[in-house]
Amino acid sequence: MVKGENTRKHIIAKSAELFNQKGYAGSSLSDITALTGIKKGGIYRYFNSKDEIAVEAYRYAGSIVGHKIKAALDKESTAMGKLLVYLQVYENVVEAPPFIGGCPLLNLATESDDSHPVLREVARRGLESTLGIMKRIISEGVQSGEFKENLDIDALATFTLSVMQGGIMISKLEGNNRHVQMNIESLTAYLKGMCLRNKE
Repeated sequence: MVKGENTRKHIIAKSAELFNQKGYAGSSLSDITALTGIKKGGIYRYFNSKDEIAVEAYRYAGSIVGHKIKAALDKESTAMGKLLVYLQVYENVVEAPPFIGGCPLLNLATESDDSHPVLREVARRGLESTLGIMKRIISEGVQSGEFKENLDIDALATFTLSVMQGGIMISKLEGNNRHVQMNIESLTAYLKGMCLRNKE
């Protein structure tokens, strides 16, 4: 049982790296067998389909990134600092992303469409979870008096996530971290100028 579970975890971990770099459509079962060293029959002992592997792979990649974000969040004492964490963990997305290949949520969401409803649903849940955490951070900032009490929590959460994902996408496309870094500076200025109750 232990060996079987370790084999399953190995398939998931390697597939997560593969999918996050080459995408779901760009990855074949042959790629998975080559990367894991496990034959197709062995793969199908643990998974019924490529979709099932992809779902587990995304959850694995998401958990790795999630742990890194949580560790960074725990070091911050302000709501503003916590929102900026979401961009800061991707500050060096080109050379050293928190998970190889970039942001799992962005990559999955970009590739998910109506032809892959299972993956689309996984991406949607990931989006809702991330926005939910951001909204909670903002709400706590309002309650503590750090942020203005008339702040639109939904709008700021969506704006923060959009700035984060947009910066990651452009930086990866250009092969230059400057877009994420510029967005960190821009979001910092926006939060200070428009959201803080007592502007620094």
